[in-house]
Amino acid sequence: MKVPKLVKMYCPRCKTHTEHSVTLYKSGKRRTLSEGQRRYDRKNLGYGSKRKPEQKRFAKVTKKQVLMFKCQKCGYTIMKHGIRVKKLELAEVIK
Repeated sequence: MKVPKLVKMYCPRCKTHTEHSVTLYKSGKRRTLSEGQRRYDRKNLGYGSKRKPEQKRFAKVTKKQVLMFKCQKCGYTIMKHGIRVKKLELAEVIK
């Protein structure tokens, strides 16, 4: 699916319709000292591998892609999630 790099949509901070640049959300690096990661590491101690079996067959073929819209005027970022596609491509704006 092709998505344009610039989209005109409503900005709640500007309270008007402005141009937004579209990017694909990518999760950041996990923090090793966060409480959840420390708990996970503590539970994994003493085992040869992971404590839970890794899933062999997956029910879903695709992942839900998250789109980030950044306002060109004020820089406010809106995240919209839920488009389930195999391949998402950011295309140039055709005028």
